[in-house]
Amino acid sequence: MRHSIIMRLVTMFAAAALVVFSLIGTMLYVVVKSELLRHERDGLVTTFNDIQYMVSHVGTAERWTHVQAKLDMLTPPDGKVRFWIFSEDAQYSYGKDLADLHDFDYDPNNIGRLRIKGKKFPMHTLTKVLPAYLDRPAIRLTVGVDTEPYFETLRTFVAAMIGLSLAGMLLVVLFGFWIARAGLQPLKKMSNKAQTLSPKTLSERLTLSALPDELSDLAQAFNGALDRMENAYKQLEAFNADVAHELRTPLANLIGETQVALSRERSAPEFEMVLQSNLEELDRLRSIINDMLFLARCDQGEAATSLVETVIADEVQKTIEFFEFVLDDMKMSVSVSGDTMASSQIETALFRRALTNLLQNAIQHSPAGACIDIGIYAKQEQVQVAVSNPGRPIEERHLPRLFDRFYRVDTARRDFNGIHGHGLGLAIVKAIARMHGGTAFAASQNGTTTIGFTVSGKAA
Repeated sequence: MRHSIIMRLVTMFAAAALVVFSLIGTMLYVVVKSELLRHERDGLVTTFNDIQYMVSHVGTAERWTHVQAKLDMLTPPDGKVRFWIFSEDAQYSYGKDLADLHDFDYDPNNIGRLRIKGKKFPMHTLTKVLPAYLDRPAIRLTVGVDTEPYFETLRTFVAAMIGLSLAGMLLVVLFGFWIARAGLQPLKKMSNKAQTLSPKTLSERLTLSALPDELSDLAQAFNGALDRMENAYKQLEAFNADVAHELRTPLANLIGETQVALSRERSAPEFEMVLQSNLEELDRLRSIINDMLFLARCDQGEAATSLVETVIADEVQKTIEFFEFVLDDMKMSVSVSGDTMASSQIETALFRRALTNLLQNAIQHSPAGACIDIGIYAKQEQVQVAVSNPGRPIEERHLPRLFDRFYRVDTARRDFNGIHGHGLGLAIVKAIARMHGGTAFAASQNGTTTIGFTVSGKAA
């Protein structure tokens, strides 16, 4: 389930507020509880000291009746404060329910809790044994204070803290929602701007100066993606136009020749000639389609799998032999230089296809009688194969695009020998190099053009 960033931020604000309020409330509860208990004990000790002073100086039965009367007067009607005096002599005892309350626990500091029937909360007590005085035997004096105000205050405090915390959380949620919404407004604007982009407006870019620092990097990355998308879209448009052009020519030839052949009566040899010409055009179409399918598989990440450790010079020699008759017709020669013993793991069929495309490209753009050189160089874990041929120089700006599909430098290079490709040969070289974990490269200087690729023996 997806949630908006605003709701996530608001939830985090609420969670943070809950944790903070809970910690503050817990700390305040501990402090308030401690202070209330201290205040209650201070009052208890003060009351006990007053009663102790009065009782400890009475040692006769006659004066004891005045003590009992004084204690009756000091006991409030609601029983919030109670007094008990336990003695072996009944006339010196005092307090209600003495038999039931004779034994109860208290700590070494003489502080205890006493449960009384009919009361919801226990009594907070202070007990002390007073020594005998005159006729009075030793007595145990206990003063009790009702803890109901203490617990009620704590309950009220807890209820107030919970209420205030909930109200605070609600305010945090409301303010958090407003803050998050205001803070994410630049992101919203950036999103709205992105939604307006279309193939016709790919040249537009997000304005970085109007965005906060946190979104500047994101906007810059987004603009970079737009640059790449615009370039890819332009390349796609050019690619589609080139594909249409490349397919249109053989199709037009097929249709034209077929229409001419059907325009009047033809003999069998004439129809055979037309079919032979159509077969050549169909073969050209098949070659284009097969190359496009191969490049599509490479774009999907297909890698070379049938790798075999091979001496590169051997495969180069086999490829040169394939062009032997073409080279003789053009009075051209091919030399092999460099590290002729270099080897690498390659898929031989793909390697020969790449080298065939390079040799065909070199023959196509070399004058008659030219010498083509194939250099083999072992560099670290890679082997480089470079095909160099004399010819017209290529401008620097064209070199990076030589491996684009259907890209031709018509003004810079002319076909010397009437050999015309369909513009996918070097793109296939680059794809095969990538399938072998290598790269393709091109250079042109001093009247020599060098185009090649590297293989690492490892699938990409």
